[in-house]
Amino acid sequence: MRPSAGVVADSADVSAYLLTRMPATYAAITLILGELAARAPKFTPRTLLDAGAGPGTAAWAATEAFPGIGAATLLDHNAEFLRLGAELAAVGPAALRDAEWVAGNLATPKLGAGQFDFVIAGYSLTELPDTQIIEAALGLWARCAGVLVIVEPGRTRDYERLMAVRTALLGTGAKIVAPCPHKRACPLPAGDWCHFSVRLPRSRAHRQVKGGTLGYEDEKFSYLVVARPEIAAAPTSARIIKQPIAKKFGVDLPLCTRQGLEKRLIRKQDAVTFKAVRKLGWGDSLD
Repeated sequence: MRPSAGVVADSADVSAYLLTRMPATYAAITLILGELAARAPKFTPRTLLDAGAGPGTAAWAATEAFPGIGAATLLDHNAEFLRLGAELAAVGPAALRDAEWVAGNLATPKLGAGQFDFVIAGYSLTELPDTQIIEAALGLWARCAGVLVIVEPGRTRDYERLMAVRTALLGTGAKIVAPCPHKRACPLPAGDWCHFSVRLPRSRAHRQVKGGTLGYEDEKFSYLVVARPEIAAAPTSARIIKQPIAKKFGVDLPLCTRQGLEKRLIRKQDAVTFKAVRKLGWGDSLD
């Protein structure tokens, strides 16, 4: 993937990004932050670092999900994103109106001393080469006093790199909050990858710009949420990692559990359990 500086060079490019990509990335990040809030209900961050902020997509989602955030720092290497992001933030919550916008990249961020309660890297590590991604992720973790969220495109390349980041973070003592139910190596076979999807409506302008005919868009993404050991968080016991398969007599749930991969058949005869799971979908947890 080309860095945004190579494709977003002026206000017209930024406007196109806002229309074509920001709604999808915002939807994915919002879904993930909802999962974080459910897994760590006592997590109430006051300070935020949006690393690779673009126009501030993750920061908007974070201040919506965690209104207690009082101070935000947004880091990006693209001057056009920084300029427009600051303009948009002027009509946002206080944390965004008063935010610090910092020019810099993830590999060598120019930030002051100190840590942040909450650090988000939304679709930003994907822009780094393989040789820099681990060091950049560990650098973000060093800046994190509470929870680190990493969101990447739902592609095999980004998933494989995210798993390398996961291994490195676990090696420092980070604990997994989501999506994984365990801290062992990913049990998926070679050629498969763990990713999820969120569906969002498309406006008429969105359809015209992207040449689409459907009234919705499915955004595929992979993600990782880790926390410091002192943060109270309960990972799921099982997560649905593919679309459930409806059958005449029940539903098959493809799961990643604390014991590994499992395909669990929930029969209609088990009325209580079936009622509880029949509306669950790809990405949902099963506790």
